Amino acid sequence: MRPFRPHFLLEHTLEPNPGLNIKDQKRRGEWAEIRFMARVAEHGLVATKPWGDSSYYDFIVEWQGCVLRVQVKSTLRRRSNSYYFTLRGAIHRYTKEDFDFIAAYVIPADMWYLVPADVALININQMCITPGSKTSRYEPYREAWDLLKERRCAGNPCEADLCFRRGCKGRQCQPPAPNGA
Repeated sequence: MRPFRPHFLLEHTLEPNPGLNIKDQKRRGEWAEIRFMARVAEHGLVATKPWGDSSYYDFIVEWQGCVLRVQVKSTLRRRSNSYYFTLRGAIHRYTKEDFDFIAAYVIPADMWYLVPADVALININQMCITPGSKTSRYEPYREAWDLLKERRCAGNPCEADLCFRRGCKGRQCQPPAPNGA
């Protein structure tokens, strides 16, 4: 007799990225958020999901007592070699005050882009990512998980305190550029 194995322990026999098979957009977005939480944990960060869905951000990401607000987006939408993300909520157009980072997940390429809000929201309606393109403004943010550890002095009290301890003395620090930028 074959031993019982719960369904969640069975090996996937689907395509390499199971998100490609999720047809319902809301469920695919929820799946991408779970993937985001796993990647955050892999990088030693803590992700907290706010209760409800009335915030303009999806997660609070914590590192050494300081927090960042992250909006998670995912896409299958492709034109040529580029992938497109809509930059608005159901009834709200995002602003830089709504969150600190967008975590943009390109599902077919299984790649994350961690983009500061002020960079992502240059084009107010959408973000176009071309994986591997040396001329893409977003390529330096590919898999840039360390940015979630380095951002400081954005004005929230925790970050202002961290800034003071690092010697910024109240100056507004800018988020560091990703490696190579």
